[in-house]
Amino acid sequence: MFDPALPYELTPSVSVRPEPFGALVYDFVSRRLSFLKTPLLVSVVRELAEQPDALAALTAAEVPDKARSSYLDALAGLAAAGTIRCREETR
Repeated sequence: MFDPALPYELTPSVSVRPEPFGALVYDFVSRRLSFLKTPLLVSVVRELAEQPDALAALTAAEVPDKARSSYLDALAGLAAAGTIRCREETR
């Protein structure tokens, strides 16, 4: 289950290719192709590895307050699909 208070990262087997609409996301293990539908969501996903938790990634990517719940839902979907995963803090 996705918990926005935990740290996340892109799953290592996943590659993100930026596109004008957002990005193509390909998992080399599952061979699943999916899409990040906005450039802002791409920014959020990239911020995950640098921030202490998913909420901080939203803030760092400058997600507007009224859109935060939609972006948390998107992150939950990415976690359920295995595109992002909870990371262990090694810092």
